[in-house]
Amino acid sequence: MAKVGIVQMNSGADPETNLKHLKLKLKGLQLQGAKLVLTPENCLVFGSRSDYERHAEPLGEGPLQSAISQMARQLGIWVLIGSMPIRQPDGAITTTALVFDDQGECREHYNKIHMFDVEVEDQHHSYRESDTFKPGSDIKVIATPYGNIGLSICYDVRFPQLYAALREQGADIIVVPAAFTKVTGKAHWELLLRARAVETQCWVIAAAQWGEHNESRETWGHSMIVDPWGQVVACQQQGTGVLLADVDLELSQAIRTNMPLVQHTRFGVHQR
Repeated sequence: MAKVGIVQMNSGADPETNLKHLKLKLKGLQLQGAKLVLTPENCLVFGSRSDYERHAEPLGEGPLQSAISQMARQLGIWVLIGSMPIRQPDGAITTTALVFDDQGECREHYNKIHMFDVEVEDQHHSYRESDTFKPGSDIKVIATPYGNIGLSICYDVRFPQLYAALREQGADIIVVPAAFTKVTGKAHWELLLRARAVETQCWVIAAAQWGEHNESRETWGHSMIVDPWGQVVACQQQGTGVLLADVDLELSQAIRTNMPLVQHTRFGVHQR
């Protein structure tokens, strides 16, 4: 059993401001016994295309990654950065989750696969992530002292095939860092998270952005931890703040033993 924490943020375009806020929250969670902490999508930079271009760093280099590495090492906790802009060797930018261990080493990364290119009935109206970011293609599960963690980001949660693949690759916990819009979040956020937990029989840890970020962008919040039976164990509905819960992998194993979905399925992940 491990204590897992979430930071719910209201990030903006200035990474220094976001880092200061994050450092305080990480310290508070560490004092409460958290061993692993998840942050939201765009936690370090949440702005326009020009902001992501300006602050993008090559993987493993740059002041933002160095700052997170130092925080993880000093606090002795694993830190999962929900996403930040990473510049690829070909010059393209990906929105990338980073996993830092308690020694400050970046142990894994995941480039968001599904781009949020949709029309939403809010003041922002049109979202076109693919105008800024190059989609990833690799599915990632990382072994940690607290279980095997499957990586996903925000819009990915609408694609159950990805989550089935993460379970197939051994995930015990699936993280969903997000910046769900207020409109889509109110309609679908909790529903999707609980469904992904039930169908994969994994713990789902979902860290969200919350509140108004500019004149047209508003996010839903409601960061939550969902157990493998689909029950919401903890939730931060509004405001910035932190969540902490015990993640018990023995519960996962009991549920999987009593209802062996993987053994019963008649469909492969890649079946068309």
